[in-house]
Amino acid sequence: MKKLMTVCMIWICALCAVCAQPAAPRPLYDDPVYHGAADPVIVYNQQKKKWWMFYTNRRASIPDATVQWVHGTRIGIAESTDGRKWTYVDTADIRYRPDAGYTFWAPDITEHRGVYHMYLTYVPGTFSDWGHPRQIVHLTSSDLIHWNYQSTLPLVNEKVIDASVYKVKEGLWRMWYNNEKDGKRIYYAESNDLYHWQDKGEAIATRGEGPKVFYWKGKYFMTVDAWKGMEVFSGNDLLTWKKQEHRILENPGKGQDDQAIGGHCDVVVNGAKAYVFYFTHPGRRTDQPAAKNSFDDKRSVIQVAELKYSKGTLTCDRDEPVRIRLKP
Repeated sequence: MKKLMTVCMIWICALCAVCAQPAAPRPLYDDPVYHGAADPVIVYNQQKKKWWMFYTNRRASIPDATVQWVHGTRIGIAESTDGRKWTYVDTADIRYRPDAGYTFWAPDITEHRGVYHMYLTYVPGTFSDWGHPRQIVHLTSSDLIHWNYQSTLPLVNEKVIDASVYKVKEGLWRMWYNNEKDGKRIYYAESNDLYHWQDKGEAIATRGEGPKVFYWKGKYFMTVDAWKGMEVFSGNDLLTWKKQEHRILENPGKGQDDQAIGGHCDVVVNGAKAYVFYFTHPGRRTDQPAAKNSFDDKRSVIQVAELKYSKGTLTCDRDEPVRIRLKP
């Protein structure tokens, strides 16, 4: 009995310690330069011993009534010791700028044998419309700041965006991306070494952007930004996917800057928990929308929610306090 009481006291103390942790702020992160953080990806910086967030740094604060503000972007970096409090670091030194004007979007980063690999959407200019080439380029780095160009991936065409790379097994990686010419469906490619890629065609006949693949609770998941929340797919082999009935991040939250749909996310599985990092346009709430093309309409912030899985369905409650504490 005494032993049981001791175990119970330890459990209660541990629970109290977790409850005493401050919740993640809302918004989680607001870029201090242009106030247009979007498309986050989270990676652990082995050298700095901190978590780094890379994001598309949309230029929300510039006066523009076209789409130039989402072009001409560099990739922003923020850092955190535990995933709760984030501070601005810099922009990534991407050494691939073959055109006078250039645009970087939606990075995805994976580490293999001490080398970081970034797969980045590249647009050859700063444009006021959407009618221009978009490619996915491969860059490598040893420190996550300085990135060297390796290649432009030979994918299905030159209107592709939003890479998501996952290691299937030793010697095999798979990449999912958006094929804009085919109704913005999700396609995929494979590589044996992260340098040479072979396109494999359509992965999912769904319309959306920013696919993200992760493994949790004994199965694989893919989230896809459907511009009305995130579609969720699951499967057992990374090839066959089943869509769940309900989307996540579709219904607005109540927290500060979280009253609009969630977009293009990353998922961090850390121990037994999984967290979804997503962006919102706070000024695009349906009940009090900001003026079109105003700063409030364009600005975006990063938010976080904890994922839950029950009875075959992935969910998240945007209003539940997130007591995140990422471990290396």
